[in-house]
Amino acid sequence: MKKTIFERTIEAPAKALEFGVEGGQKIAKTMPLNGSKPLKRAKDYWYLLGPGLTTGASDDDPSGIATYSQTGAQNGFGLLWTAAMTFPLMAVIQEMCARVGLVTGRGLAANIRLHFGTKILYLSTFFLFAANTFNVGADIGAMASAVRLIAPISTILLVVFITVFILLLQIFTPYVRYAKYLKWLALVLFAYIMSAILAHPDWGTVAKYAIIPHIVWNKSDLLLLCAVLGTTITPYLFFWQTSQEIDEEIAQGKLTIKSRRGSSASEIKKMRVDVWSGMFLSNVVMFFIIAACASVLFVHGITNINTASQAALALKPFAGNMSYYLFAIGIVGMGLLAIPVMAGSSAYAISESIGKRQGLNMKLKQGYAFYGVIIISMFVGLGLNFIGLNPIKALIYSAVANGIVAPIILVLILLIARNKHAMGEWKNGKISGSLGWALVLLMTFSGLAAIYSIL
Repeated sequence: MKKTIFERTIEAPAKALEFGVEGGQKIAKTMPLNGSKPLKRAKDYWYLLGPGLTTGASDDDPSGIATYSQTGAQNGFGLLWTAAMTFPLMAVIQEMCARVGLVTGRGLAANIRLHFGTKILYLSTFFLFAANTFNVGADIGAMASAVRLIAPISTILLVVFITVFILLLQIFTPYVRYAKYLKWLALVLFAYIMSAILAHPDWGTVAKYAIIPHIVWNKSDLLLLCAVLGTTITPYLFFWQTSQEIDEEIAQGKLTIKSRRGSSASEIKKMRVDVWSGMFLSNVVMFFIIAACASVLFVHGITNINTASQAALALKPFAGNMSYYLFAIGIVGMGLLAIPVMAGSSAYAISESIGKRQGLNMKLKQGYAFYGVIIISMFVGLGLNFIGLNPIKALIYSAVANGIVAPIILVLILLIARNKHAMGEWKNGKISGSLGWALVLLMTFSGLAAIYSIL
């Protein structure tokens, strides 16, 4: 049966890279999709998407949107090429995380504890929790600001309502239904694509800068580049991806590590389509946000953008009300998706670190430690909005924490993913390993630059 153009687009780079996985020749040549009509094929394709889609979409959180907006406003189209450059690196590392979860039957933190002990794990989870909590606080504030662009409601009421609403959704919604909510929220990202189209950029210039790297070796450009890398490839995505693969298997009745261990060629194939689709969507949206702000704000000399809501307001006079509203709606929708992912990834990592039960499949009374971490992260994030902490400072602190922990976790992921004993035939090979180590060097540079900038 023929596949959609989008499916072939997503699968092509994945097949070309083959992720260096031994035994990749065993992967089935066709996806098990049914039906011959385009609508039916699209429905089947949508059914395949899951953790990879929501993980990729959550990467475009309100803080990330602010970073991309600032990049376009301050630098024009100069860093537009980073959307294409980070896509394969991001997809490869997320595929490794998902593969580790599927094959070992354990989350990332549990695997790190098993293979490397607790000291490195505790250090990593501490910085992960700190970075995620700063991000949660900044995103709650950004969502409140976006709502105020549409309706003049009290900021205090908004940040409290947003926090409580997301908490109740995470704690009391059954996982199967909750996962569906997150999946549909990912579609909010298309608001940014429409917003960029309505901004009427010069597509010839866009194409030029999208393909050919342009960078000026000054402090401003380097810091922007580090900010883009830091907000695109972040540790919370690693932990969430692995743990969501486990939760999906638990939802299918695989309740023990033994029953989850190992994976078939068809399962790996489906996971790869899911992961590459999610990362593709994430980077396409990143591309359009930079393009929209570059073609409107940079051109009109509006270069000082600190928040996503400021970007929406600045677009309004030049791109019109529709672009303005789409941008604001996107901030709210992506906050609803990304904040649970950030708080949840901290909960998975800490619960696995201390050997406690974890997972959104559990009820509150079954996972006090897991849900306790989520509650603490959410309320500390909420509190940051009441102590006068500037959202940009929160993002800087988050970037520093990510800069410290990201290279460490990346190294651990690479070592686990190439471990023959743990991964069997699905261990890393030369291509995926090379791309992974290149990413380690890139993120190390990014982290050192972020630390240097704040010191």
